[in-house]
Amino acid sequence: MHDKSGITLGVFLTLMLLFFNATAQISPGDLSNPHSHLEGISNCTQCHVLGSKVSSEKCLACHTEIQASISLQKGYHSSTDVKGKQCFDCHNDHHGKNFQLIRLDVKTFNHNLTGFPLSLPHSKKECKDCHNAKFISDSKIKSKKYTYMGVNKECLTCHEDYHQKTLSSSCLNCHNPDAFKPATRFNHANAKFQLVGKHVNVECLKCHKVDLKDGKRFQEFQGVAHTNCTSCHKDPHQNQFGQNCRQCHSEESFHAIKGKNFDHSKTNFNLVDKHLSVDCKSCHKTKLTDPIKHDRCSDCHTDYHNNQFVKNNISPDCSQCHTTKGFDLYSFTIEQHNVGSFPLLGAHAPVTCNQCHKKQEKWSFRNIGKNCKDCHTDYHNNQFSKNGESPDCSQCHVVKGFNFVTYTFEQHNKSFFPLLGAHKATACNECHKKQEKWSFKDIGNNCKDCHTDIHQTYIPSKYYPNSNCKICHNEAQWEDVSFDHSKTNFKLTGAHLKQNCKECHFKKDANGIEQQKFSGLPTNCSSCHTDNHFKQFEKNGITNCTECHSTDNWNDSKFDHNIAAFKLDGKHISVPCIKCHKLQQEGSRTYVKYKLKTFTCESCHS
Repeated sequence: MHDKSGITLGVFLTLMLLFFNATAQISPGDLSNPHSHLEGISNCTQCHVLGSKVSSEKCLACHTEIQASISLQKGYHSSTDVKGKQCFDCHNDHHGKNFQLIRLDVKTFNHNLTGFPLSLPHSKKECKDCHNAKFISDSKIKSKKYTYMGVNKECLTCHEDYHQKTLSSSCLNCHNPDAFKPATRFNHANAKFQLVGKHVNVECLKCHKVDLKDGKRFQEFQGVAHTNCTSCHKDPHQNQFGQNCRQCHSEESFHAIKGKNFDHSKTNFNLVDKHLSVDCKSCHKTKLTDPIKHDRCSDCHTDYHNNQFVKNNISPDCSQCHTTKGFDLYSFTIEQHNVGSFPLLGAHAPVTCNQCHKKQEKWSFRNIGKNCKDCHTDYHNNQFSKNGESPDCSQCHVVKGFNFVTYTFEQHNKSFFPLLGAHKATACNECHKKQEKWSFKDIGNNCKDCHTDIHQTYIPSKYYPNSNCKICHNEAQWEDVSFDHSKTNFKLTGAHLKQNCKECHFKKDANGIEQQKFSGLPTNCSSCHTDNHFKQFEKNGITNCTECHSTDNWNDSKFDHNIAAFKLDGKHISVPCIKCHKLQQEGSRTYVKYKLKTFTCESCHS
């Protein structure tokens, strides 16, 4: 007996030890510190798939910054070195709290795989010099204790802006990452001032001065004046011949004169404004002393407008519109324009010329404005076009402004949808909604185009075909309903004809919410009316009110006392009902007792 008990106890203790040992072996080891918050059996599926192994998808669900980089196909994790690998191939865990999940040989690591090749100066830096929280703008990535993610590739992320925001932030446009100086990628030919002639050999510092700005050494590259030679060079002529040195000189040599220092004002054609900068040879094709015809602009200039303003084979004088200050500086006024075939009125007055007079090869001036669509696109997207032609905008709009509409009720009433009844007082935008453009076509074919169908599926389709509201309602008054109730199984007669539809078909539920019901309504009187007789005339649970009452009024116009249990004859005929049928009290209600149990004389007479 004792031996059996001992064996049983031994087996039990063995099983218990096996159970606890198995439980302890569920985790292969402690998680590293970054993952320590995932310790515990309840968190296993945060990383592991049941019945399988660690899922990269689950890793990336937490490490969203890496997922984002992979999705954009950027960074090391999108490189050929990583593609096709699972996260745990490089970052496995359960090796202890102090285990390093990121194990990288910084000496042999190929930085090209990150999408940011290291130039010679960069390759000499320690990783932490660049992979530093101060160079990370993303707050989520920045919060990590240490990461190689999130460093901005822009030079100015790490380097000081030597140019103090006077030039583009794209440093590599001019500089080579191997050395800041010289700026080997800069090409002066792409600048606003190309270097030609003697300028090619001028030292940079001659024009781009070095100074102090905000207490720091600064060399000026942006905003260096170069519009005139005198911006850099002294004028030995003390402005006797204007600022245009090129009239006589070239960049090849100041002393190699290409023209004479001539005062043109001494001739009968004084050079002013733009003419001052014209090269002598542009006008003086042969000898400088040969006479040149110059009475009209067309003597030197071609007709830029291609004879658009020619009358009787003669072009008008250009000075009617233009000045010598520049061809684009025209002096044509609104008053002059209003004498033409298209006066500038209303919203057209402030419109700039080139909005109507477009420049293809040349500016266009003729045959513009005969129709609105010459300048304006059809805002309504051909909603009003007929036979491929849009109507003239002036039928509805005026030049005062596009939003000033002259479309009248009379015009609207000639459309397929005349404005009648309550529609007369409706604002245009109640029906013509604006999504991207205002809508006008195919609106109003059905009431539901504008109005909410409050009945939805409550009314049977045979009484409400195609959800046509006009069967019951009209445009004058929504509440004015004209439904023929005789088409249903409950014809309206008497006082029922005066009732509002809502009295029977709209009821509030227990929560006070109004509910519609048009089908399956009971037709017995008690479904709507209170039984004032306290079930005295009930038969088989139903009181048939129509035996005594009609729908015309409540009075007992149909009741015949002679078919009752007590026939009236003699003096009884003139006795008031109340003499026999007394008032009874039932709780808080009073009613007339019509069902009498006895009819003996002494029941009423003493």
